[in-house]
Amino acid sequence: MNVGSVVRIAAVFVMLVLQGCASILGDSRYPVSVSSAPPGASFEIADKNGQIVHSGHTPSTVTLKSGKGYFSGQTYTLRFKKDGYPDRSVTLDSSVSGWYWGNIVFGGLIGMLIVDPATGAMYKLPDFVSADMGVPIAERGGLSVGMIDSLTASQRADLIPLRP
Repeated sequence: MNVGSVVRIAAVFVMLVLQGCASILGDSRYPVSVSSAPPGASFEIADKNGQIVHSGHTPSTVTLKSGKGYFSGQTYTLRFKKDGYPDRSVTLDSSVSGWYWGNIVFGGLIGMLIVDPATGAMYKLPDFVSADMGVPIAERGGLSVGMIDSLTASQRADLIPLRP
């Protein structure tokens, strides 16, 4: 083996040791499918700081960062709105990536303690998030007030007195 070959092999070895397993095999940005039932709702995505990072209409796919900072995963709040329906909020939270634990197997202490936590690659996001907008407001029953005299005998029997 000549000196050039040894240097190249050493350089490759150093590059592999200095990388994190999740940084190599995973990612720090993930595509997330956003949907609603019914479709066509507008939505805003806010990060942990409350800053709006994206807005759009369902269905849609958005690429989001999984990490917030060193050893800190990102959490997003999605606010959905659609005319005639109540507003909805859904939380999208990151979790530790399985690739991060590959650092233990492959001996990447630097990757485990520095590279993956700093790049956010130690975290992953779910593939999708969805909001059920519920029953249209117009179809909801309203509050009605009735008199006890208008109840049948069986309905009166089901009443529970509210006495202390």
